[in-house]
Amino acid sequence: MDRVRSVFEEMIENPLTLIGVIVVVSFILLALFTPLLFPAQGQDAYQMPRDWQNAEEPPLSEGHLLGTTQTGGDVLYGIAWGSRLSIGLSIAVVTVTAFIGTIVGGVAGFVGGWVDDLLMRVVDALIAIPPLIFALAFVVAVGPAYQNIAIALMVMMWGSYARIIRGEVIHVKNNEYVDAARVAGVSELSLFVRDVLPNAIPPIFVQSTLYFGRVVLIAASLAFIGLAQPGITEWGVMISNGQSDLVAGRWWTSVFPGIAIFLWAFGWNMIGDGLRDVLDPRALSE
Repeated sequence: MDRVRSVFEEMIENPLTLIGVIVVVSFILLALFTPLLFPAQGQDAYQMPRDWQNAEEPPLSEGHLLGTTQTGGDVLYGIAWGSRLSIGLSIAVVTVTAFIGTIVGGVAGFVGGWVDDLLMRVVDALIAIPPLIFALAFVVAVGPAYQNIAIALMVMMWGSYARIIRGEVIHVKNNEYVDAARVAGVSELSLFVRDVLPNAIPPIFVQSTLYFGRVVLIAASLAFIGLAQPGITEWGVMISNGQSDLVAGRWWTSVFPGIAIFLWAFGWNMIGDGLRDVLDPRALSE
């Protein structure tokens, strides 16, 4: 815990990283307290409510801080409930892909030989296919749904983690203290779990911070072209629904969800840069 606290304190000394932390924490708090701040309207809280009497209200209207859509849906309500979808998706995808990639890449780098060759060829095949293209084909095949977007991204995005951790494990396992532990009779499994993997894993945290933003960008892109359930409070869907409003001058229905996507990706990128500078000072000096 002391090491984690030390890393965090060094990170927030960078003003840009501190801004990123504030932005990300703000979105997480918004997602957590959305049911209290914006009680569900209708049976499905994740469907944009309809209030025809208050349709097309501009920002700062009474009761509608960010305005309303053509169907009277409150834009702030959509962004708040959409944050739960986007943040939940990014946490699920990053957690699953980081776990799979760490195990596969770690085993490949530590065992070596034909196991390494086999697993890395699978990784090469995965990385050769852009996640956006695979997710597009997968969702079209199984049906438009936000859950299917998550599954497609989990299948495709662990390859980068595996490649990163493999290189780190190969570097760490050749250190003298690992050889000394092996001579002392420590089992290979214990060496891998206790000595090699913990010292090879820091780059995974940096990669994860970058993926938190990227996952939301890809999901929003797929939702924008209609591969999520229609009418849900997802940021990409809200931008897509607001396209025609831009021509009519009702910019708020698509601009505010776009700002939410930008801020979420920007915040994680700033955190990722700060974490990389702390964990790898050589990159900063170069």
